[in-house]
Amino acid sequence: MGVTAITTELPRPEFLERHEMVGNSAAMRPIFRQIGKMARVDAPVMINGESGTGKELAARRIHALSSRASKPFVAVNCAAIPHNLIHSELFGHEKGAFTGATQRKIGRIESANGGTIFLDEIGDLSLDLQVNLLRFLQEGTIERVGGTESMELDIRVISATHVDLAKAVEEGRFREDLYYRLNVLHLVLPALREREGDILDIAEANLRKFAAESPGSKARGFTEDAKRLMNVYHWPGNIRELVNLVRRAVAMCDKELISPEDLGLERRSPERNHIATLQEIREAAERKAIISALRRNRDNIAATARQLGVSRVTLYKLIDKYGLSKQ
Repeated sequence: MGVTAITTELPRPEFLERHEMVGNSAAMRPIFRQIGKMARVDAPVMINGESGTGKELAARRIHALSSRASKPFVAVNCAAIPHNLIHSELFGHEKGAFTGATQRKIGRIESANGGTIFLDEIGDLSLDLQVNLLRFLQEGTIERVGGTESMELDIRVISATHVDLAKAVEEGRFREDLYYRLNVLHLVLPALREREGDILDIAEANLRKFAAESPGSKARGFTEDAKRLMNVYHWPGNIRELVNLVRRAVAMCDKELISPEDLGLERRSPERNHIATLQEIREAAERKAIISALRRNRDNIAATARQLGVSRVTLYKLIDKYGLSKQ
C-alpha cells in the first residue's frame, strides 16, 4: 500500500471520454495537472470539496489515467449505507456469520481487487470501522465478517469528504493515523461558482448528452437570459445541481432554446439563494486575485508575489490554502 511509481501506456482516448471532466478555467487547469500526476503514482488520494463538485468524477479520472484503468473501479458512499450493514458491505461476510447471512457475500473492497476503491464521505465511518480500514491500509489484507482467512488484496484507495477531517481528528471523531494513511496525495476541488468560464461549457456539454439520449427533445441550446442567469447564480449544489437542472430542462422543454423558466432559475436569484459572509467575500476575492496573477505571470511565483505585494512564503501558504498548488 506504499507509494509506487508507475510507468505505463495511457488508456485510449475513447476510454477517457467516459470520464471527461469539462472545464478550462484558471481554477481547473492546475486540478487537471494534479490529476495527471496523481494517476502516475500508486498512492492513496484524498479529495476535498463541497458536495456536488465532482469528487467521484475526479476519482474516476485518476483511475482511468492510471495503470489500473482496465481493472475495477468501485465507488462506495459511506454516508448512504446503514451503520448496521456497512461492515458487511465493505468487507463481505461468510455464510452464517449473522442472522440472515444465508450465503457468502463478497464485499466492495474485495470486489475492487487489482483496481481502485473510491470511499466517498469517508468522514461518516464509525471509529470501529476506521480501525478495520486502517488495518487494511497497513497490511493489505482483509477478513470477511465471520471468516478466519486473511485475504491479500492489491487495491488503490481514493477517499473523499466535504467536511474538515483535520478538525474531526482534533475532536476525536476521526483517527489521526487513518487520516495520514489516506491523505498521502491531496486534491481540493473548487466550487462551481469559483470556476469562471466553466459553467456554460458544463451546461452545454450536458445539454448535448441528454438531448442525444432523448430523441424526442427539441432542445439545442440556451437563451441569452438563461446563460446570463447561469453565470450569476451561486450554485450551492455545484455541478450536481447544474446537471440536474439541465437534465430536467431537456426533458421538459418543447422548444429549441432553453429559457430561465425551463431551468427554474427565475425562482433562484442569487440574492435570495445565498447571503455571503464578509469572510467568504474576502476569500473569494483573494482566491480570484491569486489565480489571475498566476495566470498573468505564467505561474512564476516570484513575479506573482511581487505583483500581489506579498512574500513568496505568504504566497505559497495562500496557494496551499486555496488548493492552487503549482504543478
